[in-house]
Amino acid sequence: MKRKILFVFGTRPEAIKLAPLIKKFQENKSKYIVEICITSQHKSMLTQALKIFQITPNYNLKIMKKEQSLEYITGAIINKLSLVVKNSKPDMLIVQGDTTTTMASSLVSFYRQIKLAHIEAGLRSFDKYKPFPEEINRCISSRIADFNFAPTSVSQKNLRREGISKEKIFTVGNTVIDALLIISNQVQERDQYYFNFFRNKGITFNKKIILVTGHRRENFGKAFLQICKAIKRISKEDVEIVYPVHLNPNVQEPVNNILSNLPNVKLIDPLEYDKLVYLMNKTYLILTDSGGIQEEAPSLGKPVLVMRTVTERPEGVKAGCVKLVGTQQKGIERNVLELLKNESLYKQMSKRKNPYGNGHASDYIFDVIDNYYSK
Repeated sequence: MKRKILFVFGTRPEAIKLAPLIKKFQENKSKYIVEICITSQHKSMLTQALKIFQITPNYNLKIMKKEQSLEYITGAIINKLSLVVKNSKPDMLIVQGDTTTTMASSLVSFYRQIKLAHIEAGLRSFDKYKPFPEEINRCISSRIADFNFAPTSVSQKNLRREGISKEKIFTVGNTVIDALLIISNQVQERDQYYFNFFRNKGITFNKKIILVTGHRRENFGKAFLQICKAIKRISKEDVEIVYPVHLNPNVQEPVNNILSNLPNVKLIDPLEYDKLVYLMNKTYLILTDSGGIQEEAPSLGKPVLVMRTVTERPEGVKAGCVKLVGTQQKGIERNVLELLKNESLYKQMSKRKNPYGNGHASDYIFDVIDNYYSK
C-alpha cells in the first residue's frame, strides 16, 4: 500500500531545507506518493528555490498580499489548506522550521487528525518575542508533531524538557547541510558563470568581502537603523560589503536611506540560493540576523556574526564558529573590525567544526518514517 506524503511550506528557507527530503521520497515511487503544497507566504523568493531544486508544487494557496498581517496569514493558511487536505487525504504532513506556514499547517494536521512530522524541531531561544513569531510557532508545532526531527542534541534536550515523549524525538542533523552540499558541488562546476554574474553587479572580489543579510521582524525600526549605521562605518575599511536586500519595506527603507551611494557597499536584489552559496564561498565573513546562515556558513569555513541578542541556535556559538554581536552600532562595529584585523581569531572561528550535521539528515529522516510505515 502506497502512503501519501504532503509537504507544506511557504518561504525560501523552508523550500531549501525540505528539498533534499522531498527528492528522497520521490526516489521511492513504489512506496510513496509525494504531493507538495506551497502557501506562497514569500512568493518571489520561494519561486527561486523551487526552480533551483526542480520542484513542482501540486497546490499553491497563493495567500500573499500586500502588508499581510500574521493574523491574516494564519487564517488564510488554515482555511485554504484544510480544503486541500480534505481532498488529498494524505497519510502524513511534513513541515519545516518556524514559519507561520509551519504553525498553521500543524494546526490543520491536528484538526484533521493526520500524522505530522516536524523537521528542525526543538530550537528554542526561551524568549517568546525573539525571534518573533518564530519562537512560539516552533513550540506549537513540536507539541502537535508525531515525529520531531531535532537537528542536534541540544534541540533534543529542549523537547524532552517540555515533556515531549522520547519516542517522538529523533536527532538527525539539519537538512540545510544536505542542501548546501548539493548546491555547493553544482556551483563549483560553473565557477566562471557565477563570477561573471557578480562582476556584472559591480562586485570585484579584489578586497575582503563582508556578506550582510538582515530581515528579522524583531529588528525592524531602531535596531535596523543601528545595523545600517554600523555597516556605513565598516564600509570605511578596505573591504567590499555585499548586501542582498530583503524585499520587505521595513528593510528596504532604512537600507536604501543610509547605505545607498556608498562606493564599496553593493546593495543588490535577493539572490537565488545557488548564487548565495557561491557568494558565501567567496566571502571573508558574514554579518547576519538569519537563522539558516548560522547553520550553513560554518560548513564553508566562514565566521558568522549574528546581529541579535539571543539565538535559538546556540550550538554554533558554543562551537566557536558563530558569535552574537547584538544590534547596537558600536557592538557590531567592534566585532567586525576585530575579525578583520585579528588573524588569529579569524582562523579560530573559521576552522571550527560545524555542529549542525554531516549532510545525511534527509536519509536519516526518510529511514525513520519508512520504518514506521513498514511495521
